[in-house]
Amino acid sequence: MAKSRNIKNPIFTLTPSPVYHLLSASLFTSLLFSPKKSPRNFNKLLTPPTLCLISLLVSFTLFGVSILGFTSNSQDSLPCSLNSPSSLSFPSMSISSMLLTSLSSVVPKNVENEPRMAKSLMAPLPLHPVTGNVSKEEKEFWEQPDGEGYKPCLDFSLKYRKASARISKERRRFLVVVASGGLNQQRNQIVDAVVIARILEAALVVPVLQVNPIWDDESEFSEIFNVEHFKRVLRADVRIVSSLPSTHLMSRQSIENQIPYDVSPYWIRARFSRLLNEEGLLILKALDSKLSKNLPPDLQKLRCKVAFHALRFAAPIQDLGNRLSKRMWIEGPYIALHLRLEKDIWVRSGCLSSLGPEYDKIIAKSRESQPEYLTGRLNMNHIRRRLAGLCPLSALEIARFLKALGAPRTARIYIAGGEPFGGSLALQPLIAEFPNVITKEILARGGELSPFIKKASALAAIDYIISLSSNVFIPSHGGNFGRIMQGHRAYAGHKKHIRPNKRAMLPVFENSTSEFGSIIRTLHKKSQGQPEPRTNKRDRDVIAYPLPECMCKHRTPIF
Repeated sequence: MAKSRNIKNPIFTLTPSPVYHLLSASLFTSLLFSPKKSPRNFNKLLTPPTLCLISLLVSFTLFGVSILGFTSNSQDSLPCSLNSPSSLSFPSMSISSMLLTSLSSVVPKNVENEPRMAKSLMAPLPLHPVTGNVSKEEKEFWEQPDGEGYKPCLDFSLKYRKASARISKERRRFLVVVASGGLNQQRNQIVDAVVIARILEAALVVPVLQVNPIWDDESEFSEIFNVEHFKRVLRADVRIVSSLPSTHLMSRQSIENQIPYDVSPYWIRARFSRLLNEEGLLILKALDSKLSKNLPPDLQKLRCKVAFHALRFAAPIQDLGNRLSKRMWIEGPYIALHLRLEKDIWVRSGCLSSLGPEYDKIIAKSRESQPEYLTGRLNMNHIRRRLAGLCPLSALEIARFLKALGAPRTARIYIAGGEPFGGSLALQPLIAEFPNVITKEILARGGELSPFIKKASALAAIDYIISLSSNVFIPSHGGNFGRIMQGHRAYAGHKKHIRPNKRAMLPVFENSTSEFGSIIRTLHKKSQGQPEPRTNKRDRDVIAYPLPECMCKHRTPIF
């Protein structure tokens, strides 16, 4: 893809055209304007044996359609174990499942090429066992939550799968989405881009990644994600193309970037269907958190399919991430800690860095020069922000938190995240209590990270892969990385993650007692990765809480 797209200006300009780089005239011209086959030999085929065969085929077809009509009236949604081109595919099938699948000829099959969903999942390494003499507290710390038998279960309804035959072949209407922000913010927008394409029954052009104004990362989609895998996994749901056909390039292009929050599928159709039908092209920008968290079940399942199956990282990133994960894993169980101590975090959160007045002055100066980066609660000072749980935990607070939870001093801790503000000084309190602190720079050998220098998204992706295989994951602050990791670990088998309850525990930090450890463990007993339905609270993201839409109980393991 050409580097002239969405250049460093964070505002998506009209010159040059934002979709000009998507042109692939020869490919799409051949698809749209392929010559019709000549009918001159048609009459020769209409012999009596042929007519007899055609009659038999029509009879069987009508019989199949009548059964399908009965099935769709009596059962809109198939059980968890049922296979389909848009469902999780596993070896065991009941006779009724096989019959329904064989009769669903309206659904695109391509069985020989259809990726098995269990294999397409970006799965972590198996949990490393904890051995040796450990205390009761240490045993509790490493112990994994009870998954209660829940496994991934993308059982799309029959209505959804019937519609896929038409939607997956769309060649007239195209959706272009510009994803902004950091890696995981972009991932959320890509997920919703696929869902919106499905809602509008449009083909989706591989999303454009906007230059990150903070990290100045110009990475394109194909540099971060595996494009062919992305297309292949979703081919039964939405048609995805690498570029626009020449017929859809226009001198004037309208860009829709004024989308309100929490919009429904009905709003999407009412607002954009007419425009898409008239122009054949819709360009959307600023999608972050705009689509409602409460969608129909099939669209929630599609979100999970995109997030956990389709968005696999590009081979160079995935391969290096896997190698570093194995190096971390081979030495024993480990903790992955998403430590948010970067300079931009302190600027945006309105909090103090705990590094002293000299560093606080630097943050205050940056905040004054970029007031637009401060996120909400403008009337709160740094003390109130901290007590409200709006500040990242410092290295000292994380060290005390880990000790209270029962983590052994010898525990190996992988630090995910960017360069901490203050460098090694910022990490000293943590290293003093837990000396086995490791980063990707320590794990890498012989220039393995060199291709990704100054590529923040690729480095964040490597952090993600290594964190996914940890025995325990802990985010020190809220954010997209932690939310997606929480859902991915649940989807991959409810691997332990601990969300610090900062609002409840910080007062305990201020008034430490002999019962400090017991209080902290009690506060976090029910937030360690146990199955937690999204429906317990409204507006939860299915990517963070994949139960119940994307998971169900299976009699036998599926992975």
